Parts: sequence; C-alpha cells; structure tokens
Amino acid sequence: MTPTTDQVAGFADLAATTLLRFATAGSVDDGKSTLVGRLLHDSKSVLTDQLEAVEAVSAQRGQDAPDLALLTDGLRAEREQGITIDVAYRYFATARRRFILADTPGHVQYTRNMVTGASTADLAVVLVDARNGVIEQTRRHAAVAALLRVPHVVLAVNKMDLVGFEEHVFAKIAAEFTAYASDLGVPEITAIPISALAGDNVVEPSAHMDWYGGPTVLEHLETVPVSHDLTACPARFPVQYVIRPQTAEHPDYRGYAGQIASGVLRVGEAVTVLPSGRTSVIEGIDALGESVDIAWAPQSVTVRLADDIDISRGDLIAPSANPPATTQDVIATVCHVADQPLAVGARVLLKHTTRTVKAIVKEIPSRLTLDDLSQHPNPGQLVANDIGRVVVRTAEPLALDAYADSRRTGSFLLIDPADGTTLAAGMAGESFASQARTTVQADDEGWDF
Repeated sequence: MTPTTDQVAGFADLAATTLLRFATAGSVDDGKSTLVGRLLHDSKSVLTDQLEAVEAVSAQRGQDAPDLALLTDGLRAEREQGITIDVAYRYFATARRRFILADTPGHVQYTRNMVTGASTADLAVVLVDARNGVIEQTRRHAAVAALLRVPHVVLAVNKMDLVGFEEHVFAKIAAEFTAYASDLGVPEITAIPISALAGDNVVEPSAHMDWYGGPTVLEHLETVPVSHDLTACPARFPVQYVIRPQTAEHPDYRGYAGQIASGVLRVGEAVTVLPSGRTSVIEGIDALGESVDIAWAPQSVTVRLADDIDISRGDLIAPSANPPATTQDVIATVCHVADQPLAVGARVLLKHTTRTVKAIVKEIPSRLTLDDLSQHPNPGQLVANDIGRVVVRTAEPLALDAYADSRRTGSFLLIDPADGTTLAAGMAGESFASQARTTVQADDEGWDF
C-alpha cells in the first residue's frame, strides 16, 4: 500500500524521536574523550571485553581507575600522545533514543576533521576547561558548528571539580560563550557544568553543584527536539546511475536511480531536469523492486519519466514548480582542510551531490578572524583550518541550493584534480545565520571558461 502524505510526515517524526546524530569538540586536554567514555560507560553502552581492555591498559600505566578516554582514542598514536586525531564514530542507545556519536579531534591541527564529524550532526557538544575558559579553539569550534548549521549546541564546562564547583566560574564562561555563539547565529545554546572524570552531570546529577537545576548531558541528549523531516523541503533527486537493461523482458526500460536528497516525489508530477532545463512527467517510481506512487527522502529509488530525455549521472531532477537556480558562479564559505594552500586562480574540481565539474577559484574575498568575527579582506589564499569566503567559477552550470535551505544540496567539496585530495568543504550562500560583521563583497572579473 502506498503511504499518504500524512503517513510520510509521520515516518519522519518517528525518525526524529528515535535517532540523534551528535558531534563532540573541544581543545586538547579539555577532557572530551573522557566525557565520551564516561557517557558510554555510565549509560551501560560499553561491552565487557571493551571495558576489560581499557582496564588492562590503564593498569599497565599504573592508574588505579580505568581511563575512560581509551574507549574512544582507538589509534595507537592517540593513546601514546593522549590526544584525539581521527574522527571516532560510536553507536549506542538508551531506552529513549538511539545515538550516532562523532568524537572529533581537539588539536588545532585537526580542526578540519571536525567538519567531517559535524557535517551531518543535529547537535554539537563543545567542551571547555573550567580553568581556561573560552579560548581561540573554542571559538573555532563554535564557528564551524555555526557554519555547518548545527541547530543545537551544548557547552559542557568540564573539570568543575578543579575550580571548587564554583557557580560564578561556570556563569562567566557560559555568558561569554553564549554571546559569541549568538553572534554567529547559533539558534539554541545549552550550558551544562560537568566533571567528566568523576561523572558529575554527565549521566547522573551532581551532588556537588546543587545550584545547577538543568539537565545532565545524557538527559539533554535524550530530550532535545530534533527534526529529520526532509520531506518538508522541495524535492531534489540527484541522478546516480542510468538503468537500461535492454533485455527481452525489459527492452525499452529507462530508469534513473539515486537517493532522494529532500522532499517527496509523486507519479504524475511535472519535473525539470537540470542543468539542461528540459521538462517531463514522472511516469513511475520503483522502490525495492515494487512500483509505488510516492517516495520521499532519504529513500533510494528509480524514477521513470514519460519522455526520453538525455539524462546522465550528475543531473538533478526537481519539481517544475520549485526548481533550484542554476549558476556557474558559486559564492560560498569554505573550511580549508588540506595541507597545501588554496590560492586565487587555482584549478579545482567541484563535487556537488553526484556531479563533478571543473572549476577555477576566481576570488577569495575574505578570511574569517575568529577573535572578533571580522573578515580579513583579500587574503590571497587559505591555509589548513582557515575559514573564508570564496568565489568559484565552474565550467558547467550547477543546480545549487543555499546551504541554509538544504545541507544536502547546498554543500560541495573542492578537490585537487591532480591527486584527488579534498581541499575544502563548501557551504553555498550566506556564511552564518546572522551576520554580525559586514563581509567583503566579491567583484566581477572575467573568466577564461
């Protein structure tokens, strides 16, 4: 039976109540891995053999208690240096919700890895050492979360036991961070005082901070409202593969396979194929070997059209009533993630959904200064971990949404054509939800495409 529109929305609401994707970030030695380990341990999400392995390593180091940070620091180099290097993904569940956790590095050298972990997150936990307060790396993590449009941010003020569980220390840090994150346009900020080492306010309420009446970290994670309703957005269907069996049983079958990035597709709906702009009508939708009348994000389906149109991988099928605009001039904010600089005039590949096109970096109008959120004009290049505005000219038109409207179809990668290295992660359109400073505008020089 084909579900109705109300049932589709109901399925999206069900997903919202059962799954939360969240990322953790914090500067080196802020106790981030310890917090994650404590969260997993106290929520009974650690297998016996994992805990035994951690206890054995901790005993070898002469530690009296298990070092819970070892539950997430899986690389040998991480354990030797006591820092997180790679993004560690952990899957766990409580009676109220399932979780996908991305434990991202804290060292400035690996800030780029936070982009990977937070790009699909619904919530980010930013740790701060109560003794140090808000530092540059804290501001960097807040900026990345804001750029990636993470809707919920938790400020976990850790090591409260080392400042005597003093309320005024927590209040000062919370006020400073909240003001900064609000300038970036973060819609919701929740501050929680914790001691990850002792477990205060991680899973169980702290007996040492009776002045705090808010939720524990786990309680907030279990109850924060999260919407995964991609069906409320306009339909976007990037074509991944063209299916033409040309067999005796299916001599004329032509289907376009892919994953619906957002919205709902219906049989009989008028659609436009981009970037060509040609139009047709959806004649059929095949899902899991069955013909259906309706399909929604993020289902993987095969779409059949009434007309034979030249469509290939990388094309986008969208409703004719609400198609995205096509452009060859991409204005975006990027997080530079490669060791080699990204300079004006660089020739790159731009990968957007299933489409990859040649492009040139026309201009780098500004680089973000994290201290005061001002824009440093015309830096000439971006280096590893820089956040800046770019103007990119593509060889072919792209059907690009603003990142604020769609994290799926508003994001892209810049790639080195020589070796396939990812250079930058880009977000099309305005950089932050609210602009506290004026961004330098790009000019309109000529192109050689």
